[in-house]
Amino acid sequence: MTGPVTEPAKDELRGRIVAFLPRLRRFCRGLAGGDGDRGDDLLQAAVERALSRLDQWQPGTSLENWIFKLTTNLHIDQIRSQRARGIAVELEEAFELPGENELERLEFRSELEAVRAALTAMPPDLRNVMTAVVLDGHSYRDAAELLAVPIGTVMSRLARARQFVEVYVRRGPERMVAA
Repeated sequence: MTGPVTEPAKDELRGRIVAFLPRLRRFCRGLAGGDGDRGDDLLQAAVERALSRLDQWQPGTSLENWIFKLTTNLHIDQIRSQRARGIAVELEEAFELPGENELERLEFRSELEAVRAALTAMPPDLRNVMTAVVLDGHSYRDAAELLAVPIGTVMSRLARARQFVEVYVRRGPERMVAA
């Protein structure tokens, strides 16, 4: 095992990564099932991760293989995260979701409007965490960095924010004061 990568060596590696971008872009688009936007998002995240972790690359090994592996792992992490969070739908588009039963559609819209009102009514510290993690899709770690709070605080606030929404939707805003 060799020592850390020196700064002049990092400059050379950055140049090699730039030269490698066309191949990496094709690889990312392939992982994304041909979806150009998702592939480009994966490419950007992979390059960002590779550049921030150049110290982890072992000189004497293939830089390209290291980036391919890093990209594959990142893609797997994104798939797992997406499964855990479900399918993302823009709030305004959710009102237009098709449904067989008009009563179910109206109830869904009513609940969606109640969730929107709950977000507006919740304390800002809870709303910021809920927005970062649930709406924007940030990981707990990324949300913690973004909001400059410990990761445990993010987890705690998110649990309280979800509980707030559940109680708000179930009880209604007029009964929240008594709760």
